[in-house]
Amino acid sequence: MQYDIRLNLHYDYARASGGGRHQIRVLPRTIEGVQRVIASSLSCDPKPTERTDFVDFFGNNATSILFREEHATLDIHMSARVAVSRPETGLDVSPDLAGLRKQIADVRSLASDAPHHFLGASDFVSITPSITDYAGASPTGGASVQAVAADFCRRVHHDFAYDGDATTVATKAVDAFDLKRGVCQDFSHVMIAGLRGLGIPAGYVSGFLRTRPPPGKERLEGADAMHAWVAVWCGRDAGWQEFDPTNDMRAGNEHIVVGYGRDYSDVAPIVGVLKTTGKQAGEQSVDVVPVE
Repeated sequence: MQYDIRLNLHYDYARASGGGRHQIRVLPRTIEGVQRVIASSLSCDPKPTERTDFVDFFGNNATSILFREEHATLDIHMSARVAVSRPETGLDVSPDLAGLRKQIADVRSLASDAPHHFLGASDFVSITPSITDYAGASPTGGASVQAVAADFCRRVHHDFAYDGDATTVATKAVDAFDLKRGVCQDFSHVMIAGLRGLGIPAGYVSGFLRTRPPPGKERLEGADAMHAWVAVWCGRDAGWQEFDPTNDMRAGNEHIVVGYGRDYSDVAPIVGVLKTTGKQAGEQSVDVVPVE
């Protein structure tokens, strides 16, 4: 399946900024056997004084921009055409938890996709007894890692309410867990925290999800949004498998990957610093349009 994706980020500053430096991670990435970026572009208005495009440790496309001139607004525009063709879910060849521990110990690599990076605490995800106990209610005795992850994904979807006003981008997994509500970022962080507490490597996936309008309604331009889900290391043979707790499903051909990381902090669409005072306001619009 091919998609045309358009993203616009707009920021207004209460007082003009005298300069700033930002890192942007919104460009989809090519993943062998999963998705291919046919074409993509990223532009900024105003044009930055300096710009550097690079690939970060986790293999994500990143752009560093620097402003030296005064500016009161910032617009970031991304467009891409991406082909997605995920392989069909095959037989479950993942080990049980005891077997997984042995396989993790046998991994001698510290490459970006090594499971060791995705076992401990990170900025948004702590190993919290309450979340570990909650994850432990999924069947673990003799169950495969893939089955544990799928059941935990289902439970997070069932037990947590989607509420766009309950949390912010700064909400940690433990706080979202106490609220039992939030958005895709929160559900993914809770699932990651629970799996890591059980000793299962889990990471954060940032991307886009094709949304469908209600029956009889036309899709609204710009009404889509960035999405988040979870990558789970299911052992040497099964490798990384992706689960979407917001929708209780495996990631499929309507999930378009932007980046992988330990949590949101590794793949935030934009982070940086400004020379200014006062508040800022931001708006985001996204279109994910299938190419017929």
